[in-house]
Amino acid sequence: MAEASPAPGSAEERARFVALQTKLAPMFRDTYANPLAERTVVVVPGLSLDQETLGHIPGAAHYEERQLSMLMLLRLPHTRLVFVTSTPVDPAIIDYYLSLLSGVPSSHAKRRLVLLSAYDAAPQSLSSKILARPRLLDRIREAIPNLESAHLSCFNATAEEVTLAVQLGIPLYACDPALAWLGTKSGSRQAFREAAVDLPDGAEGLRGADELSEALAALKARRPRLARAVVKLEEGFSGEGNAVFDFRELDGRSVTAAWIREAFATRLRPEANGMSAERFLAKFGEMGGIVEVWLEGREKRSPSVQMRITPTGVLEVISTHDQLLGGNSGQVFLGSTFPADERYRCSLQQAGRRVGEVLAGHGALGRFSVDFVTVREDEGWAHYAIEVNLRKGGTTLPFQMLQFLTDGRYDAERGEFHTPTGQRRVYFATDNLQRDAYRQLTPEDLVDLIVEHRLHFDPTRQQGVVFNLIGALSEIGKLGMVSISDTPAHAETLYRRTVAVLDREVGVAMLHGRAD
Repeated sequence: MAEASPAPGSAEERARFVALQTKLAPMFRDTYANPLAERTVVVVPGLSLDQETLGHIPGAAHYEERQLSMLMLLRLPHTRLVFVTSTPVDPAIIDYYLSLLSGVPSSHAKRRLVLLSAYDAAPQSLSSKILARPRLLDRIREAIPNLESAHLSCFNATAEEVTLAVQLGIPLYACDPALAWLGTKSGSRQAFREAAVDLPDGAEGLRGADELSEALAALKARRPRLARAVVKLEEGFSGEGNAVFDFRELDGRSVTAAWIREAFATRLRPEANGMSAERFLAKFGEMGGIVEVWLEGREKRSPSVQMRITPTGVLEVISTHDQLLGGNSGQVFLGSTFPADERYRCSLQQAGRRVGEVLAGHGALGRFSVDFVTVREDEGWAHYAIEVNLRKGGTTLPFQMLQFLTDGRYDAERGEFHTPTGQRRVYFATDNLQRDAYRQLTPEDLVDLIVEHRLHFDPTRQQGVVFNLIGALSEIGKLGMVSISDTPAHAETLYRRTVAVLDREVGVAMLHGRAD
């Protein structure tokens, strides 16, 4: 019988959690360094984020599938994976991922894979759904043969993931929620200052419309030519928690805090589709946030640096990306290209590493990324840090798939990824390929098209396309894709060729190589 669990949030739970976390370092050093060692990874891929903001992302209920890249761990012959989701994943999707395992029979991988579900599509965190179902918790425990070689993997860590780890009796490989403030917008700005990296002029720690209007007025006073400012919810993500305040066309009007307060209704434009300025301000009052200048430049990019702090305290630079952004004002994450532009990727990496060292000094753990706005200036490229994502993110799955499929390594000195034979690999990735016409397709249909048109990733050439978010295909016509090749041009060409195949199959009209 499992030991009685302490009350969530109690001092006893905290003490047990801290004790469990001490197991990670020796486990990482001894067990996880050996590819033949027995281990169990419990994957809870839910997004424990603000559910209202999450609800503005089309197909967010299927974003748990982004962590199906973890199934690639089954290439290790004695690794067991327990994958828990809100609703069952279509067997065709699981079979698709298992087919990507080179050198491992699917039957062998399936014996080591346990799929469990809460059968609950409600807009709540997956961890809360599991904790509300004692029998599901028991089934997860029963699927772990040895607690001493198991850990919990999640998208991001909150108090609920701490409770889940304690009730399962295994450590959590993610940043302690006690350090969550480092991943807020205000905490990010504090970390940037500690790291001595450039950041946009602005103000943090704001709460409510009055403080926001005062900060905007002060920012405009410091920068009279400022045309726009970005307002960010403290715990927004993917750009969906952002809004833009427009200072243009003032007609000589004096900009005061009182005027800004009156102008919110017409000049504050939230990035999330369907969110009004009034509702955004209400969220700002609940959550707090920051304001920053809208950075301008004749050439402007939005790159990121993905890093990891291991349980032994080692900071690793994993990758650099140029983010593909869209939305009302170009702040919503759509996808990425890897690696970042060679003209600035090394200096970008250096800036990211400085931030990573600050986070490591505070005791952060696991994967995270730092987003920048990079602008071309007379003396070169200038990097302005804008936020820390103290969790997995949109660039996690693409890079994991590249890493697992090729068994290659990232060369941090050159900012490049190489296969074991020394060949360079890059990719073009998106989480947001969406057409209404794609709703005609089921996961089985997509697999048929992959086979018929040879869209499958080719392990001999170590190039090709990998799909994700397949479960959102029939529901909202949305799909994710990672196009892996040897050059950025080839990767994008392969991506567009694949899109063209899908469009032809569903009857989407094409004009100049693009869908209408």
